[in-house]
Amino acid sequence: MVDNWEDFLVPYKQAVDELKVKLRGIRGEYLKIDGRSPIEFVTGRVKPVDSIKEKMVRRHINEDRLEEDMEDIAGLRIMCQFVEDIYQVVDLLRKRTDITILEERDYVHNKKPSGYRSYHIVLNIPCKH
Repeated sequence: MVDNWEDFLVPYKQAVDELKVKLRGIRGEYLKIDGRSPIEFVTGRVKPVDSIKEKMVRRHINEDRLEEDMEDIAGLRIMCQFVEDIYQVVDLLRKRTDITILEERDYVHNKKPSGYRSYHIVLNIPCKH
C-alpha cells in the first residue's frame, strides 16, 4: 500500500536523474572525440501521481503490484538526429552493466499505421525503497 506517494517516487526520480547525467556524459564524450554524437538530447520524467492512479484503474493494477506491473512510472526520451543513430544508442544501452533490458519494441523499422516511429526499451535499474 502506498502511504506516501512522494516518498514512493523518490527512487524513480533519482533513477531518471542518474540516467540523464550518464547519457549526457556519453553525449559529451562523443562530442569531444568525434565532434558529433548519436545522442542529440535527453529528457526524462516521473509519471504524475494522478496518471499513475488513473492507469491503475484502467489496467486493473493492484497497488501492491504497482512496481511489477506498471513499466512506465519513470521514462526517458533520447532524441537522435539521424535514424541510424538510434541503433547506435540501442547498442550502447545493451552493453551497459548497470541496467537490465526487459523488452524492446522497434517502431522505426516497424512503424505504426499512424506513421509513429520510435524505438522503445523497457529497462530495469536497481533502486531501493
